[in-house]
Amino acid sequence: MNNQDSEDGEKMLAIKAIQKKLLGKTLSYREIYAIMDEISHEKLTDILTTYFVASSFREGYSPTELYHFTKAMVETGNKLKFEGLVADKHSVGGIAGTRTTMIIVPIIAAAGFKIPKISSRAITTPAGTADVMEAIATVEFTPQELKKIVEKVGACIAWNGRLGIAPADDIIIKVEEPLSFESFDKIIISVMAKKVAAGTTHLVLDLPYGKTAKIRHFSDAEKVSKKFIDLANRFKIKAAVDINEMLEPAGRGIGPILEARDVLYVLEQHKDRPLRLESKALRLSGMLLELCYKDKRIKKNGEDEARKILESGQALKKFREIVTAQKGNKNISSHSLKLASYKREIESSVFGKIKDINNYNLNTVAKVLGAPKDNQAGIYLLKKLDHNVDKKEPMLVIYSSDKYRLKEAEVTLKNLPIFTIEK
Repeated sequence: MNNQDSEDGEKMLAIKAIQKKLLGKTLSYREIYAIMDEISHEKLTDILTTYFVASSFREGYSPTELYHFTKAMVETGNKLKFEGLVADKHSVGGIAGTRTTMIIVPIIAAAGFKIPKISSRAITTPAGTADVMEAIATVEFTPQELKKIVEKVGACIAWNGRLGIAPADDIIIKVEEPLSFESFDKIIISVMAKKVAAGTTHLVLDLPYGKTAKIRHFSDAEKVSKKFIDLANRFKIKAAVDINEMLEPAGRGIGPILEARDVLYVLEQHKDRPLRLESKALRLSGMLLELCYKDKRIKKNGEDEARKILESGQALKKFREIVTAQKGNKNISSHSLKLASYKREIESSVFGKIKDINNYNLNTVAKVLGAPKDNQAGIYLLKKLDHNVDKKEPMLVIYSSDKYRLKEAEVTLKNLPIFTIEK
């Protein structure tokens, strides 16, 4: 059999496997590998890839299929190899303006543990961690460049783009992005494949749930948590999961630069820092440190140590080291960030109390403003849940580098309000 016949055979096997999955049948590892291999080498059309993505919504995957899909996604891409303990944290996301990763990474690195963070760009929100980091530093590196950065400063916050880690996943994300959806099983595979390929040994997973989050119910979060832990065990990764209800952003900024400013406010211990973002970052840092300490037989309280590292300025120092290693401004600070040239304060039309924040509408309006492509665009929330508002009191500020987008966002807000105010 020549190479062409072999390639044609693989493609037919992948197509038949997608047909089989659409009918709700279980796939073998050979079939799963064929799909991942064809997608990672961009040999399947967008339509066939879309059918594959849609197939996971019908029945989902069995535990063995989850393992096989993750393994195949890893095997069809590059792998990173680091010596010793490799820490990581991941959030399934869905709630904009909750940029804990960029606070956690420098805390863990300052504590003396390696944390090579490979992040994704936005899928359902106006900014992913990679979009926020890219607004202040370079995020695209080769595997060799990334290893040098981690060896030098103990951490990185990079995008998967040029690393070739789980390449099929990035192609699938491009298919999902216009529809702004992901299935739970697909999220699990996507996250775990990148962790396995990056050599992660200790992992904390943030699973927020809420009526406008990716995961809407506590019971679903529990099911996803169990699948994550089972899969982590199969790959010999020590994992802990934090299931938490989220009804609003933990920070105040929505959009790359605004979220970066929130991160710096926390690291600088600025008086205007978002305390809920700080609290969540400390809790997750504490959980990850506990996992690492346990392995090293160190008897310390994780969250207490995380707080000390943050309050002493060690985390800010480490963050600046990471930014410098990634070709950013070595003296970066919250006041050095430039916001979009056009802005508008949006006032309340009534007196009352904020009873609800619609995160879907928040995402939509931020995207109308130009986020994440326009990294200076976005929304800054002056008010949050349970805050009282007076008539004509500013509730939020919208930013855009395009005055027409700013105007369009104002109109959109009238039809898709972010706040529900109880009079």
